[in-house]
This record gives sequence, C-alpha cells and structure tokens, in this order.
Amino acid sequence: MRKLWDKYKFVGLTVLIGVGLLLWPSGKKMTGTSGSSPAAFEPAGAEQDLQADMEEILGAISGVGQVKVLLTVDSDGERQLAQNTELAYSGSTAAPEDYSRRSETVLVDGAEGDGTVVVRRVYPTYRGALVVCQGGDRAEVKLAVTEAVAALTGLSADRVTVAKWQ
Repeated sequence: MRKLWDKYKFVGLTVLIGVGLLLWPSGKKMTGTSGSSPAAFEPAGAEQDLQADMEEILGAISGVGQVKVLLTVDSDGERQLAQNTELAYSGSTAAPEDYSRRSETVLVDGAEGDGTVVVRRVYPTYRGALVVCQGGDRAEVKLAVTEAVAALTGLSADRVTVAKWQ
C-alpha cells in the first residue's frame, strides 16, 4: 500500500483538488433575489417562462400529446441601462491636466416605485433543446416540433432533439 501511495500520490492529490474545485460554490445564483443589482438580468425566470410557453404551444400541435421541454443556455443575456455621465476636467480642453468622470443610473418614478431605463437588451442565447413528447417516435411530429422549437429559440435543427415520452 505504501508503494502505491508513493507512486501515485501526486495523481491522487490532483484528483482530490479537482473534485474539491468542482464542488466549490461558484457564487452564481440561479434564481432571482431581492438583493440583486438593478443591472442584473433574471434569465432563470425568463427561461422557465419560455419553457412553459413552449410546452403549452407544442402540446397543441397535432400528434404531440403530453410534452416537456428543456433548454440549455449558452449565454445568460444582459441589459444595458441608461447612464447620466458627468465629465469634469481641469486645464484647457485641448490638453487637460486632470479629469474625473461620474456616472449614475437613470431612474424614473412610476406607479410601483423607482424604475430603470433600459437602453439595450440582449436576450439569452441557447445551446440546445430537448423535447420529450408522446408522439416523439413519429417522423412528422419530430419535424413539426423541431421546426417550432427552432423558430422560437433561434436554434438550428441539429441542436434540437425530440424523443418519445415513456
């Protein structure tokens, strides 16, 4: 036993460190919290809403039957908020000696309280989709479901998998 430990101790330590890093919390929260920053985009809720909407719509296609959808996210998306920026400098404008910039997020008063002004929104991009449905063994159902998921998510047909419900 001692010989094995001496021979493979570095491999064992590397494996233990790797397992420890995999189990280490990443700091990302998958659900929205009330303490999030105003610039945070809540992709988990939007993704769940899209999956629920897709399940309802796909279930209405002829021959699909009961359906479940799983989307994998490639990028979470983001939103850019309007900023009120103030630039102050000393010296001439052609060759300033020193400058400072101060920026604040633009807030608007609304019926529900203060809100932010979104200038640009980038929606999540998806890596793939899995659809499990009762009619998933029939070619015409697979084609219809694949085309519908591709149209709703922007995924190519090779990134959508349709399987039969057990």
